[in-house]
Amino acid sequence: MFDVILNETNFLRLMAGLWITVKISLISIIISLIGGLILGVLMSSKNKFIYIILKICLEIVRIMPQLVWLFIVYFGLSSIFSFSAITASIVVFSIWGVFEMMDLVRGAVLSIPKHTFESAASLGLKKFQIYIYVIIPLALRRLIPGAINLLSRMIKSTSIVVLIGVVEVLKVSQQIIELNLLTNNYAPLIVYGFVFFLYFAICYPVSKLSKILENRWN
Repeated sequence: MFDVILNETNFLRLMAGLWITVKISLISIIISLIGGLILGVLMSSKNKFIYIILKICLEIVRIMPQLVWLFIVYFGLSSIFSFSAITASIVVFSIWGVFEMMDLVRGAVLSIPKHTFESAASLGLKKFQIYIYVIIPLALRRLIPGAINLLSRMIKSTSIVVLIGVVEVLKVSQQIIELNLLTNNYAPLIVYGFVFFLYFAICYPVSKLSKILENRWN
């Protein structure tokens, strides 16, 4: 019954598909962390023009479903920029992640008491130094729970890239099921159950790390 998973070829194909999922997630997460941190600090500044522009971009990204963004980028813009399916996926998830992270960073920065800025300024620190050495380190502690939740959502949401032809773990599992369904009625349960375990194996350590960091900083 479990031959569908124990088969070396199927297992290696699933691992190759998992690597595609991890690669899309990892690159998108790195871009999201860097871009979100920068834009979040800018959005928390007192410049109304910057705030309004970033707020509009955030709402556009949130209102539009990720699947629609995938179709726009891959089927619409790929004719201009020659995007591959994987590149289109990374672009979409990076944009989504950057703006969601930006909002989290903005909230974390604004939650820091005003007297913290004033105390740092009284020491002679410039505004850039205040953010680098004081505000951002303090904000990171408050940012961890929301950021970890966003990262987990990004990893799980990458499964929709199968709809634009990316051969990631879910697409591979569908192919394996189609090949084995006639000879193994339990193939969908076994294969999808294994995929569930793979996602759990990736997301649970991330969640555990969040709790460890929270406890250590508290």
